[in-house]
Amino acid sequence: MTLECSRLERRYDDFTFGPVDLTVEPGVTAVLGPSGSGKSTLLSLVAGFEPPDGGTITVDGARIDQRPPEDRSVGMVFQNYALFPHLSVRENLEFGAVKAGSIDSTAQLLEIEPLLDRDPKTLSGGEAQRVALARALVSDPSVLLLDEPLSSLDAPIRRRLRVELRDILADLDIPVVYVTHDQEEAAVVGDRLAVLADGRLVREGPVESVFERPESAFVAAFLGIENVHPATVRTESRNGTVVAVDGTELLAAGEPPDGDLAVAIHPESISLNGQSRTTGDSNSLDCTVSRVLTQHTDATVLLDWPGPDYLTATVDRQIAGQLRVGDTCQASIAPDAVHLTRQDR
Repeated sequence: MTLECSRLERRYDDFTFGPVDLTVEPGVTAVLGPSGSGKSTLLSLVAGFEPPDGGTITVDGARIDQRPPEDRSVGMVFQNYALFPHLSVRENLEFGAVKAGSIDSTAQLLEIEPLLDRDPKTLSGGEAQRVALARALVSDPSVLLLDEPLSSLDAPIRRRLRVELRDILADLDIPVVYVTHDQEEAAVVGDRLAVLADGRLVREGPVESVFERPESAFVAAFLGIENVHPATVRTESRNGTVVAVDGTELLAAGEPPDGDLAVAIHPESISLNGQSRTTGDSNSLDCTVSRVLTQHTDATVLLDWPGPDYLTATVDRQIAGQLRVGDTCQASIAPDAVHLTRQDR
């Protein structure tokens, strides 16, 4: 089963979505993007709530963009769950069920059997999320859409449920489009990422590939890579590319893309004072500790360095405990951790 959006477009007075080409295979494609980037528009077009102004939507080669929503075999889990308040949980599921026995089997899968006789108004946020997902699944959809299903939940519940959601969605064997604004949630739940900006698809690929090689400064910054700076090429050789960031030279392992250049460095890729995180000929930078922010399992260190702004490093709490504001230290960055990206989107 494959969902394919080809040259999909929707035009509004002040915003144009597309044209977007996106193929969603069985598994979870997490769609990320800032507010107003077109995430909800994408879901509305696939679900049939809005008509496209151009392009096609197909499922296994059959066009669905000209069908009404009820004939598309597309399940939808809304951000506010949209449960019918005058019906019990079981009656909510019966409303969408298409197969005999699907309610009991789905309730068992999602562990909501004790909730079937409850009123939706009595459910917690986590329980309502499970019921909304169950109602979508009992319709036996060919495609499943989820619109920020965890955004209204408290952080501890959100962290627990995204792992459970990952396991449930992985077993469906249908295309799943999972819209979220949370990069960490997307990385946990998704097999692939699709990043939207200004109505355009600017990066798409396996989760690890997108995080490791964002390909543009916008995508890098949006994914939380805090060290993103404009750069210029000094030299290229078989050993890599030497770039200058505000006069500071860095060796990068890759080749520069066409157009204006930026570098992106994951905070986790920076080691301080001889940590064993880097290998080979690392870039070594003399820095001064500006601030140390300790978290539960690690720490963020803001460093004054020869380049612009701060250099942000994520280090072990034990290493951070040895640092004081004003200390001088050496930051090491392996060439393969200096990612060369476009400055544009």
